[in-house]
Amino acid sequence: MLTAVRYWFHSLPDLPRAIGLMIVATFLLSVMLGLIRFVSFELHPFEVVFFRNLFGLGILLPVLLKAGIEPLRTKRIGLHSIRGLLQSASMCLFFYGLSLTTLAKVAALNFTAPLFASVAAVLLLREPLGFNRASALVVGFFGALVILRPGLAIFNVGAGMILTSAMIWGVVLIIIKRLTVTESSLTITLYMTLYLTPLTLIAAIFVWEWPTLVQLGWLVAVGSCGTAGHLCMAQALKDADTTAVMPFDFGRLIWAGLIGFLFFSEIPDVWTLVGAVVIFSAAMYLAVKESRRNTSIAPT
Repeated sequence: MLTAVRYWFHSLPDLPRAIGLMIVATFLLSVMLGLIRFVSFELHPFEVVFFRNLFGLGILLPVLLKAGIEPLRTKRIGLHSIRGLLQSASMCLFFYGLSLTTLAKVAALNFTAPLFASVAAVLLLREPLGFNRASALVVGFFGALVILRPGLAIFNVGAGMILTSAMIWGVVLIIIKRLTVTESSLTITLYMTLYLTPLTLIAAIFVWEWPTLVQLGWLVAVGSCGTAGHLCMAQALKDADTTAVMPFDFGRLIWAGLIGFLFFSEIPDVWTLVGAVVIFSAAMYLAVKESRRNTSIAPT
C-alpha cells in the first residue's frame, strides 16, 4: 500500500507534487510549534532548543560519516561562525516567545522574516531599494504593527520576542545566500548544526533539568517534525517555482490556529488574522517581484 502511494505521488506532475509537499510541510512545522509549546510547560524553552538541535545533529551524523571530512572543508569559517551565533539567538528567542504567545500569532509574525531579509539585503549587500521593495516593506511592517499594537496595555512580550527572532533570522537568510556562492548545501547544514548544538547547550545549562523518558519522546517528535517539515519544503521549492508554491505557505497560519484552538483553547483575535494577511501579501509581492527581477537579469 505504502509503495503504491509513493509511486502515485512521484508520478504526479511537478507543480501538484510541489503543492502537496508544501501543504505537508506547513502541517508538520505547525505540529512542531504545538509540540514545542506542550513540552515547554515542563521544560525550559532553552533546553527544548538544545534537544531540537542535538537530535538534528544525530540525524546528520550518519551522513557525515559516509561523506567523510570533505563537507567540512571551507574557506568561510568566519561567516559560518556569525551565522551560528545569530541563528542560536534567533532560535532561543523564538522558542521562548512561543511559550508566551498564541500559535496563530507566532505563525503570523514569522511571515515577517522575508521582509527583514529584504532590508538586510539592502543594508548589507547594497541591493537597490526601489519603489516596489520599499512599498512592500512599509505595508508588511504595518501588518506587524497591527498584530503587536505597540503602546497598548495588551502588548505581548512573547510576540515581541518572536518578531525579534524573525528580524535576526532575516539576517541569517542573507548570510546563507552569501554562503551558497561557495559552499554546498551539506556543508552549510553541517556547520549550522555543529554550531547550534553547543551554543544552545550553553544557554540550556543555566536552566538545566534532566528530561524524563516521556519528555525525551516528545523532544524526538519535535526534532522529527521539524526535520521532515523542512525537507518537504525544500523539495517543494526544488520541484516548482517559488512563486507558485509559496502562497500555500499561508497554511501555517491555518494549521497553527487549528492546533492552538483544539489543544490549547486559543482563539486568534481579528487583529492577528488581519495583520497576518497584510504581512503575507507583502511578502508574496516581494517574492514575485524578486523572481521576475532575477529572471530578467539571468544570462541567456
